[in-house]
Amino acid sequence: MFILQLPPRLVIILPFICLLVPAGSQSQNKFEFSVNCRNAYQEIIRLRLSSGQSLIDEEKRTHPDNLIPYFLENYIDFFVLFFNEDPKEFAARSVHEDKRLRLMDQASKSSPFLLFSKSMIHFQWAAIKIKFGKTWDAGWEFRRSFLQTRENQMRFPEFTPNAMLGGAMQVVAGTIPEGYQWLSNLLGMRGDILTGMRMLNQFIGMKDPLADIFKDEAIFYFLYLKFYIENKRDEVFEFLKEKNIDLVNNHLFAYLAANLALNNQQSARAEQIILLKNHDPAYFSTPVWDFEMGWARLNHLEPDANRYLEKFLIEFRGKFYVKEALQKLSWFYFLQGDIQKADSCRRLILQKGSTEAEADKQALKDAKSNHWPNQLLLKARLFNDGGYNERALQLLNGLSSSDFSSPPERLEFAYRLARIYDDLGRHDDAIAAYLTTIKLGSGEKEYYAARAALQVGFIYEHRGDCTHANAYYQKCLDLKDHEYKNSLDQKAKAGMLRCKAN
Repeated sequence: MFILQLPPRLVIILPFICLLVPAGSQSQNKFEFSVNCRNAYQEIIRLRLSSGQSLIDEEKRTHPDNLIPYFLENYIDFFVLFFNEDPKEFAARSVHEDKRLRLMDQASKSSPFLLFSKSMIHFQWAAIKIKFGKTWDAGWEFRRSFLQTRENQMRFPEFTPNAMLGGAMQVVAGTIPEGYQWLSNLLGMRGDILTGMRMLNQFIGMKDPLADIFKDEAIFYFLYLKFYIENKRDEVFEFLKEKNIDLVNNHLFAYLAANLALNNQQSARAEQIILLKNHDPAYFSTPVWDFEMGWARLNHLEPDANRYLEKFLIEFRGKFYVKEALQKLSWFYFLQGDIQKADSCRRLILQKGSTEAEADKQALKDAKSNHWPNQLLLKARLFNDGGYNERALQLLNGLSSSDFSSPPERLEFAYRLARIYDDLGRHDDAIAAYLTTIKLGSGEKEYYAARAALQVGFIYEHRGDCTHANAYYQKCLDLKDHEYKNSLDQKAKAGMLRCKAN
């Protein structure tokens, strides 16, 4: 799931104040992005939350009728709760939502910021509530946000920030996986990926004072969705480079870039981003950095990977990715030959964390199996996950499926070889190995066959052969009752929509 951000905003010129403060509403509270508010928002987006709060407090003292400071405080709650998932913080901050919504209602209904601010508050609390296991409540929060943004777009079509929030929600609603379609139908939400991405792209390019304010946030949404939904991963990293996105002093962008690099098999890049980011203590502190560094180091089989993963597990108060972190730690000790510690980590997987995230579900399943992976295949997997594909291939060179004793190992060998060939650009070899994976893995609980079908779809889509691409995307959707079902279906569905558009 999951978070978004964008480059610094420009100053709003005086003629635009008429959009922010409706005429004849001087007795009401108003929305005004003053200098303090613009600076506070910029600090918050960079994850300098304390300095952002100081600027907000100053604005409250000097302009008590301005509602923007309260709107911005919701961003602070969002980042604190989304990243760190501390139940005590959630209990203390969750009362803020209704108070802020009531405050927003004190403004004139003729202000486009009224529905926009309420929609953003609901949107952010939807993401927070998912992190705290309140999926049903999150669905209703998202629905309120979705409907309020749609209404605001109809009432104020010239209000440019509608395109940022509306575009992001269009994409999310357009890719709800099969496992959650009942919720989408119940809540009455329909989205469209292409429309949403076009809205975000247009918003980023706007020469508009309000668009300038929110541009960094829109870029965060745009890149995240382009990576995970459109699968245009190279374009994401090209954008970061061409636009000279600040990965040093903007920790939200640093987090985004490191996270995408890890999920794009670029562990060395992720590690450099984390090491080079500004380490001033004024930035918001989160154990997530240790998780990501431990992940990156493990993918290179570094002997200190455990130090980062253990630090994350000690300091993190939430439940997301705890089982995944314990699984990675168990692999570390397993490969080190310390079976006692590896088994200890596995037992903790059964006790700690949640299963809301697909990776956590998989970690729990593996722990319950009481079966350790083949060491050679695990090393190949980690090297491949980190982007060290030549080293991964060296481990498997000269081997065939007959070198592995069990059907699950033969299936995994075919899949690992296919992914390595794919990542090395040897696509014909990759397709052959993927087809073997599909043949061996269809009907099995492992995700290998479904992911293989998805990857073949990606290859054919990249070649411009949408007929074959759609056939394999459909094959991915047709495979039932396997690991990562929802996330793989979402990617296959997005691929079919891209092919339809082309």
